[in-house]
Amino acid sequence: MPRKSPQRALSIKIAKPNGGVAQLQPITVRCPSGWSVESDWVDGSVRRVDAKRHLFVEGDAKTHVYKVMSGAVCLYKVLNDGRRQIIEFALEGDVIGLGSTPTETCNAQALAATRLKCLPIAVMLKAAEQDTSVALRLYKALSRELVAAREHLLCVGQRGATERLVMFFAILSRRNEERGSDPNIIKLPMTRTDIADFLGLKIETVSRTFTKLRRQGFIEIDQITTVHLRNTGELQRLAEGGARV
Repeated sequence: MPRKSPQRALSIKIAKPNGGVAQLQPITVRCPSGWSVESDWVDGSVRRVDAKRHLFVEGDAKTHVYKVMSGAVCLYKVLNDGRRQIIEFALEGDVIGLGSTPTETCNAQALAATRLKCLPIAVMLKAAEQDTSVALRLYKALSRELVAAREHLLCVGQRGATERLVMFFAILSRRNEERGSDPNIIKLPMTRTDIADFLGLKIETVSRTFTKLRRQGFIEIDQITTVHLRNTGELQRLAEGGARV
């Protein structure tokens, strides 16, 4: 049984769609509660990817889905002007590669030495055709991906740098809580540049915002890679745009 933390994770309110269907390609899928990927992927092999190496690049034939066993993967696209837009960070327990296109629609780069469990797409599709429970679990996983995509839109849409960064912390905090980890201790396998490319900010802005939140007592930073959340109630107000610092 996962242990309960003394404080709850920061929550995020997701706005309901108000018309129109967003054409979103599922990329990273978080495993819903109760879905044992290992039991579904009995024949899955393990692949190791060194830090900064690519699992796949945009345009590669889509052949497998991958579950992150350890490490982290950055999913990104390169814009026409050469800038990088990070779409998602796939962390331990996340699944990469679900989607209906015959080729990969983005690049997947390991942020650190990463181990992934691999399953041929053909095997997963056959299992879904033969077992409705597998199909239902895939449906639930894709539904969670839509929520993740909306969270990203909330992070970057019409929000200041502080709100974007605090909401990023809130997303990671809630993920910790769902996995039974301390929601107030955030591990950051990504660099400040990675965070900037995810939030649509400049690296200098991200660094200044980290410093501002630390000086005002909202966070503590340990060895750059670990953030301890403090005063979570006020952080929640910041994430929702109800406060300023």
